[in-house]
Amino acid sequence: MPTRLAPVSETTKPAPSASAVDTLQPAAPAAESPARKAPAKVAGHSLADHPSATEAPVIPITDQPRLLVLDGHSMAFRAFFALPADKFSTATGQHTNAIHGFTSMLINLIKEQKPTHIAVAFDVSDDTTHRKAEYDGYKGGRNETPREMSGQIDLIDKVMGAWGIKTIKLPGWEADDILATLAAQGEAAGFEVLLVSGDRDAFQLITDNVFVLYPRKGVSDIPRMDAEAIQEKYFVSPAQYSDLAALVGETADNLPGVPGVGPKTAAKWINLYGGLEGVLENIDSIGGKVGDALRENVDAVKRNRKLNRLRTDLELPVTLEELADPRPDQAALEDLFDTLEFKTIRTRLFALYGSEVTEAERETLATPDYTVPATAEELATFLAGTEGKRAAVAVDLVPGRIGEDAAAVAIVHGESAVYLDLTTQDADTENILAAWLRDPSAAKVMHGFKGALKALSARGMELDGVVDDTAISGYLIQPDRRSYELAELAQHHLNLTVSKEEAKAGQLELAFDGDDEASAGALVHVAAVVQALSRFFEDELKDRGALDLLTTLELPVSRVLADMELAGIGIDMQRMDEQLSDLARVIDNAQQQAFAAIGHEVNLGSPKQLQTVLFEELGLPKTKKIKSGYTTDAASLKNLLEKTGHEFLVQLMAHRESSKLRQMLESLKKSVAEDGRIHTTYAQNVAATGRISSNNPNLQNIPIRSEEGRRVRGIFVVSDGYECLLSADYSQIEMRIMAHLSGDAGLIQAYKDGEDLHRFVGSNIFHVPTDQVTSAMRSKVKAMSYGLAYGLTSFGLSKQLEISVDEARTLMKDYFDRFGAVRDYLRGVVEKARVDGYTATIEGRRRYLPDLTSTDRQLRENAERIALNSPIQGSAADIIKRAMLGVSGALAEQGLKSRMLLQVHDELVLEVAAGERDAVEKLVTEQMGAAAELSVPLEVQIGIGTSWYEAGH
Repeated sequence: MPTRLAPVSETTKPAPSASAVDTLQPAAPAAESPARKAPAKVAGHSLADHPSATEAPVIPITDQPRLLVLDGHSMAFRAFFALPADKFSTATGQHTNAIHGFTSMLINLIKEQKPTHIAVAFDVSDDTTHRKAEYDGYKGGRNETPREMSGQIDLIDKVMGAWGIKTIKLPGWEADDILATLAAQGEAAGFEVLLVSGDRDAFQLITDNVFVLYPRKGVSDIPRMDAEAIQEKYFVSPAQYSDLAALVGETADNLPGVPGVGPKTAAKWINLYGGLEGVLENIDSIGGKVGDALRENVDAVKRNRKLNRLRTDLELPVTLEELADPRPDQAALEDLFDTLEFKTIRTRLFALYGSEVTEAERETLATPDYTVPATAEELATFLAGTEGKRAAVAVDLVPGRIGEDAAAVAIVHGESAVYLDLTTQDADTENILAAWLRDPSAAKVMHGFKGALKALSARGMELDGVVDDTAISGYLIQPDRRSYELAELAQHHLNLTVSKEEAKAGQLELAFDGDDEASAGALVHVAAVVQALSRFFEDELKDRGALDLLTTLELPVSRVLADMELAGIGIDMQRMDEQLSDLARVIDNAQQQAFAAIGHEVNLGSPKQLQTVLFEELGLPKTKKIKSGYTTDAASLKNLLEKTGHEFLVQLMAHRESSKLRQMLESLKKSVAEDGRIHTTYAQNVAATGRISSNNPNLQNIPIRSEEGRRVRGIFVVSDGYECLLSADYSQIEMRIMAHLSGDAGLIQAYKDGEDLHRFVGSNIFHVPTDQVTSAMRSKVKAMSYGLAYGLTSFGLSKQLEISVDEARTLMKDYFDRFGAVRDYLRGVVEKARVDGYTATIEGRRRYLPDLTSTDRQLRENAERIALNSPIQGSAADIIKRAMLGVSGALAEQGLKSRMLLQVHDELVLEVAAGERDAVEKLVTEQMGAAAELSVPLEVQIGIGTSWYEAGH
């Protein structure tokens, strides 16, 4: 017999603690109860309180029965667009973002609203509804359902079935009508009724006992709408909302309203004449253009009113009694969630019903017994017990002068633990701790090594001997995950439930209303989870051949990045202000010239107003059709400018470009720390290819294609006491890797001979001497060469080069005819990945691609493009990391004071101390050139200057 889970009540087990229920999820967490503790941020992740507290059982708020009814299609699509489809899919290629979001939302709703009865209503095909039969244009013009949504509605239906929740479909009727009928039945039976829908038509159903939960954002912010809320927003009662909608129209249903009549005008008429019927009876009394428009569209208004009126008297296949107390079939849900590859969701759902499985999981999260050493001798005794073992370390981060400081440390090994408040330790105890932390032979595991390293350094403590950072090892195991926070990793890999809530800005410390014991317990608990996760990752890393990457590359690079982040880079504030002033003048001038080109003012930032100017006033060729009209995005306007050359477009593009640069500079200005430097934060576990990313602020997205964009680099300057900045950049590293991996003799020889690769390839393809390869030929070859490494098709190449598909196809054929080894490599890498299930870089960094065997063509082709690209981009990422380690090590070995400041893709920026320029230039060139053994030389380009701009030229 399948296991049926009963909801927790006062006579059964209490619900699991907050930490067992509010697990990590894409949707926002439920509102906190007053008893909840503030979250902690520990070495780069936030983790809520200790799992010992219990939460109120899930029981109704009042004795009145409560019916919760969801518009299945409406909320499924809300969930789909709230969560990224590319981050939620199974090994078979089935996307699951809508299923995940819908299930998560429903868990939150049950937890918050505590319904006694639940149902989900689904639409049937629009073509079979009575509304479609009455008006063929009903819901016409809707965008095609995204392919990633395929199959998800059916799977949501299956989840509901395993959950024990009734789903209702009625041929000829929509989910709205089912909601309306259940609302009428529920209210008549004395229920409070909650309707969850993103369709405003549901507002007409609101009464004193019927409410609409209308999503404000995604599926995580779903406030309750009552009669007062409708009156305040629309100036009519809920019963009159359908009258208002008939006049205004409903774009989503393709029901056009009266031209020129908005909600305020419609509400004024309805209130003046007592409703739509009164408005139509007094239609001749309404003057002006809107009155004329109303009289011309009376039939459309009547049709709208007929179609938007919801039926409350349908004959449903279920009774209210059958909707009561739905209980999950645990076995069925386990099987289904296994198929969907859901772990966090299953634990949250079972926790809601007091599952024995969740109780057992909670036991594995028990916080080890810990001590607070009273003397230095007690701490020394504990640390002596860690010898030859791995100890887990968690650091409590608090705001510091620059970045974060360390307030406390918890250390766990086995079942023993200690907690130390760093703000209260005596010198002897602190010295014992500091010695152990910097001891390279004392093996330590952490989560967020780089953040802890920086925070401890702010207290004058060094950190060495770290053999695992679970945020990085988790990334090496699964480089395509959307998050590597401790809570998610513990849930996914160990099926442990760990609570996670977003810390408010600035509240990084473990704040437990002065409860020191709770603070200590929470930090020790974090270390215990890190210990368990690290143990699990050991075998996983070995199985994936990633252990060497962790220990010899990623962890050492973390240390180098920490030094770079702490150093920061100097900013010339005067030059920044000058650039801002210059941009303000350019923006103002472009705006005035744009106005002059059309003879009136317009909001250049308003897509709606731009559509009117471009396609109605100026009559320019239409761009791509979108929901709100025709697109005014940058690519479309650039294409339009090339076609027409219109002065308004020239100035609009100049206005946009300068506005973006000003916004970037203003953001950079806010990022300048009190030491006058910008300290970016680097992440090693964001890009799936292995590339390092930069944020807060992102220094890798400063434009370099335009001179104005490059000028931004001029604000980054050398500091006092240093001679210059040095920029070192790999030349064509990805094409060199392509030559190495493919083994193409022609490409390899070209690089060995020091030829311009793109001219060499152009000469071979266009059958002309190298010195006769034109700039246009070289550009085509360059675009194609890089494009091939990224899976570019002939169609894509034709669009990029603005040539015909036939010409692009011929160009690619000629390329492959001449460089057959490249063709063979590109074919072989995909086929090998299809067999192995992953691609690998030169250093063995793997990227798993389950979609290579997907039956969905688009998913499969996307995976094939990734398979082409990842070995090349990933190898480039590994090489620059090796180069960073080589440069850092050589600087230290030679005792130089120069230091690395920035890493941007294939470029390193160093600050050179006085008198060290020649030594540093030689050192950097050698170390970067020796970062990998390829069949072609790694060429390094060096630039020198007092600013990043000068050094890059």
